[in-house]
Amino acid sequence: MTTVYQHGTLAQLMAKQMAGTITVGELLTHGDTGIGTLDGLDGEVIILNGDVYQADSTGAVNHITDKETTLPFASVHFDQPDISYQLPFNATTYQNLSSQLTEKQIDNVFSALKLHGHFTHVHVRVAPKQTKPYPSLLTVAQHQPEFETRDVQGTLVGYYAPAVFGGATAAGWHLHFLADDHQFAGHVLDFEADDMVGSLLIFDEFEQHLPIDNHDFRAMKQDMAGLQDGIEASEGGRK
Repeated sequence: MTTVYQHGTLAQLMAKQMAGTITVGELLTHGDTGIGTLDGLDGEVIILNGDVYQADSTGAVNHITDKETTLPFASVHFDQPDISYQLPFNATTYQNLSSQLTEKQIDNVFSALKLHGHFTHVHVRVAPKQTKPYPSLLTVAQHQPEFETRDVQGTLVGYYAPAVFGGATAAGWHLHFLADDHQFAGHVLDFEADDMVGSLLIFDEFEQHLPIDNHDFRAMKQDMAGLQDGIEASEGGRK
């Protein structure tokens, strides 16, 4: 069995619920690889080999070692190279990423992608930390800083989710990037890479964990009208 574990939903971020409701320590019991954001939508989280990194809105990258740090939303899995597809990726962009994986038939399954190598261009955004009363994710996305870099070695990691699960998570690709020197990171809006080694892991189980002990989450009213359009606009990325 292969499992991707998700705490929280993107829909709750759209509904202004951004308080951290799971600790880093607890999250890491469910996976050693993944992505997310910190309490108050504070930056972009990248988890590789059990190490947690945060890109903040100044462009800095921080190594998160305090296991009591909390997150409102995150997805993780245990990296399993022995059962992952090991694939070469050449002349890869966000626009042609899915077409390079057509033979793997990922449209209707959850999958994790990890690519490492030389990126000729990476364009990211980083959500700035919010305080109560929280705005919606869409409002934050309209005022978030963006960063670009060229000719960088690094790792792109994230997930593909089937369209039917849009709302709980981002339908299509949701990808983050971390440079090898830990000087650049964020939520990927676009990228170009010329030579990479990649692994693709297909999941047969999607485990959704909800913050049922959080009063604001239990009491929130979800506006379903326009939810998908709002998530697509806030997440960005060239699907």
